[in-house]
Amino acid sequence: MTPDEFRKHGHELVDWIATYLEGVEGRPVQAVVEPGDVRAALAEHPPTDPEPFETVMADVERVIMPGVTNWQHPNWFAYFPANTSYPSILGELLSAGLGVQGMSWVTSPACTELETLMLDWMQELLGLPERWRSTSDTGGGVLQGSASEATLVAILSARHRATNGTVNADGDTTQLVAYTTSQSHSSVEKGLRIAGIGTDRLRIVPHDDEFAMRPDALAEMIIADRGAGLVPFFVNANHGTTSSTAFDPTAHIGPICRQADVWLHVDGAMAGIAALAPEFRWVNDGLEFADSYCTNPHKWMGVNFDCTTYWTADRSSLLGALSILPEYLRSAAAESGAVIDYRDWQVPLGRRFRALKLWFAIRCDGVDAMRRMIRDHVAITQRLAARVRVDERFEIAAPHPLNLLCVRHRDGDAATDALIEAANASDAGHFTRTVLDNRSVLRISIGARTTTAAHVDAMWDALGALA
Repeated sequence: MTPDEFRKHGHELVDWIATYLEGVEGRPVQAVVEPGDVRAALAEHPPTDPEPFETVMADVERVIMPGVTNWQHPNWFAYFPANTSYPSILGELLSAGLGVQGMSWVTSPACTELETLMLDWMQELLGLPERWRSTSDTGGGVLQGSASEATLVAILSARHRATNGTVNADGDTTQLVAYTTSQSHSSVEKGLRIAGIGTDRLRIVPHDDEFAMRPDALAEMIIADRGAGLVPFFVNANHGTTSSTAFDPTAHIGPICRQADVWLHVDGAMAGIAALAPEFRWVNDGLEFADSYCTNPHKWMGVNFDCTTYWTADRSSLLGALSILPEYLRSAAAESGAVIDYRDWQVPLGRRFRALKLWFAIRCDGVDAMRRMIRDHVAITQRLAARVRVDERFEIAAPHPLNLLCVRHRDGDAATDALIEAANASDAGHFTRTVLDNRSVLRISIGARTTTAAHVDAMWDALGALA
């Protein structure tokens, strides 16, 4: 493709994306294909000669789009929001066009320094502890690809601190023990497996009636493990679980971790973004005790995936766990301590210019627009909860302080499961099921950028008819 062809087709593609986003409500929420349909409709072997761009786009419409699940649809109520925005898309395009490999400061100073600034902007916008700013003596922030990566980085940092770095040399993790609740994201267990801890050294702390960790139970488990000669090293607390948006009482968990010298990581993957609105800053309660924290602008803020903000109060442990310095990566700037090499703050070496899309979104859309969206979604969720409470067929299965409502059919698990299947089959929206205390639950996540009260009212009317 020549530069002139790129300009022409680039304009066409941007127009296509804008048209798609403007008209996404007219498409099905879910993909309308069976397993294997997409591959079967495309050529089995790669072409030798170039094909016209128009032919490729024709296949996008004919084959790819029927196989796309439309996360930007206003009737998207599954999993969690994964919003995009026009400025963020343009920032992503600029990142692709520049082709920067931002593994160290010298490989692109702007990539590193803009990222540092964006983590400081986000610390300020979310009202997070000052010790996480890049200007602090011990802390700082970085963009990770996902909350799962952030959790793994936290586990590796905690492992390094608990073993004084010896595990990096001898690999002995047999005494280390981690703690979380059954409500935590699966990435905690996965991260422990990758870090060599294993599932048998993961303690599941009991939760209360609101699905939040019981601090007394955590303290008892830590004491028991210490008495058995083990080394408690990592606690994962949740500020908004995936299943039910439960909040662990970090203000009470934190002092327990401090006294026991256990790393406290707080996962605020979606709900942490609510702190953009000052009235929801309670989602930060207890973060002053955290050794690390993450939340995702790529969920509820309008910054397209992937963009996870991760902060640590102990960057020396992070660097001790992850820093490797072969000769070909050495630089005078890094050795002087004047710059950050973010390759040492993550698992992979390579990294994209992710900060551009965050910078574009904040500057071009403005934070007030993001706050309005968050407030609207919370208000719509509370309005829906009021409708559910007066419908004798249903019950609310968990607290709903933000934008997730968990609903059960009063006739039990079978009726709840049947409703979820019927709702998804009807394309009234897209919904996901979870299990809370061994009971099936229909999750209604209200966070898509284009979702309005009218969409939610129509969705609930449709669910009512199916029930």
